Amino acid sequence: MATVDRTAIAGGIAGITLMEAAGAAVAERARAHLPPVGRVLVLCGPGNNGGDGFVAARLLAEAGHAVDLVLLGAKDALKGDAALAAGRWAGPILSAGPKDLSTFCLVVDALFGAGLSRDLDGMALQLVGAVTRAGLPVLAVDVPSGIDGETGGVRGAAFRAVETVTFVALKPGHLLQPGLSHCGRVHVADIGAGEEALAAGFAASLPPLYRNGPGLWAHAFPWPSAASHKYTRGHAVVLSGPATKTGAARLAARAALRVGAGLVTVASPAAALAENAAHLTAIMLRACEDPDDLDDMLADERLNAVLVGPGLGQGEGTRERVTVAASAGRRLVLDADALSSFAGDAAALASAIAEGGGEAVLTPHAGEFARLFDGTSVPQESGKVAQARAAAKRMGAVMVFKGADTVVAAPDGRAAINDHGSPYLGTAGSGDVLGGLILGLLGQGMPPFEAACAGVWLHGDAALRHGPGLIAEDIPDLMPAVLSGLLPVS
Repeated sequence: MATVDRTAIAGGIAGITLMEAAGAAVAERARAHLPPVGRVLVLCGPGNNGGDGFVAARLLAEAGHAVDLVLLGAKDALKGDAALAAGRWAGPILSAGPKDLSTFCLVVDALFGAGLSRDLDGMALQLVGAVTRAGLPVLAVDVPSGIDGETGGVRGAAFRAVETVTFVALKPGHLLQPGLSHCGRVHVADIGAGEEALAAGFAASLPPLYRNGPGLWAHAFPWPSAASHKYTRGHAVVLSGPATKTGAARLAARAALRVGAGLVTVASPAAALAENAAHLTAIMLRACEDPDDLDDMLADERLNAVLVGPGLGQGEGTRERVTVAASAGRRLVLDADALSSFAGDAAALASAIAEGGGEAVLTPHAGEFARLFDGTSVPQESGKVAQARAAAKRMGAVMVFKGADTVVAAPDGRAAINDHGSPYLGTAGSGDVLGGLILGLLGQGMPPFEAACAGVWLHGDAALRHGPGLIAEDIPDLMPAVLSGLLPVS
């Protein structure tokens, strides 16, 4: 955003013009939350975010609203465009928040923007506490004050907004938890910076960070053609755990089949074949007792993608299966027990992936991530995007760092944040289905980063369509509706 502003100003757009446009966008959204003569409390900080607040306050007052304005700091300490905006405000400036907040209909939070890099303290902290206790609706400018715009973390305390107005483009903190939960509805306002400035801003932000959605991966989606048949659509393999621990593999296998894999085989110990057969029809079964059996099985090069981990059990046997599948050059999805079996030994897993020359997608949740990278150079406190990027580079594989704000990262630094999902995905077996969706897309030849992003989005879309009562078994059966909604127009 700093680059956007500099480029726009260098191109002849005055900074105060951008600030006036930003403040006007805030005032417009504020009016949507207000009765015709509702009273507004505008909280302004000492920087440009506060300048936006001054503009919004002036426009709301001109529209007939009673406005109280609190400035964090002294007016004569303001600089540049913020000082110009403050000079256009004709009303009084309070140095502290009103003691009685009950008469206000809305609070406009223009204290701090996305660049906040320290914990709130002093009067800012007191204002967050007072407004929160009063239960007043908050309209945040850029991000709710107290939210780190880069990581989504809470810096000591933060407002919980009903809506956030940001400018030009989303910031990571809008999509990453807990920022996502603090922002409310996010409105992105065009303030007239221009396409050249926007392009310069994104160019300065390499490697790119995306909001996950079909626009990121639809071009690579493996839709079948008239000449396609089951043997051209990939043959995915899911390794099953022993008897009584087979459900996770079946969930993954059904998801791989539903997302388009031509053939899917569940490979299990012989003692578990009957248990799997009782639940599967279109999915094939094969006995696989140990890593040697898997090695023999993968002599068939048509078996082109393998999922290792769900329900498999932790230990040396699982590590060996990962190594065998990797050394066979297969596309891999590694989840659950496959990751935990390498706890504290990420180097060995990275070596297996690299030596095999295959392509891998790792899908850890936060606990598995912490165990796998314990004692490594992967940062544990730097924010989820930075962690996922470092892990992907360290492993030479695509990383799907799961959660309500799943981050997908590639070794080259590309990353995507997914906010297309539902809390109802927090149910047993949901992660196994996700692994199967990614597996099925890899088997059909979709590039790993795009396959991972697509699998995460499809998973979330199914949950959004279903709503309350979702269980993991529902997700694969929702794929026909999800995929139909993505079909390209012929």
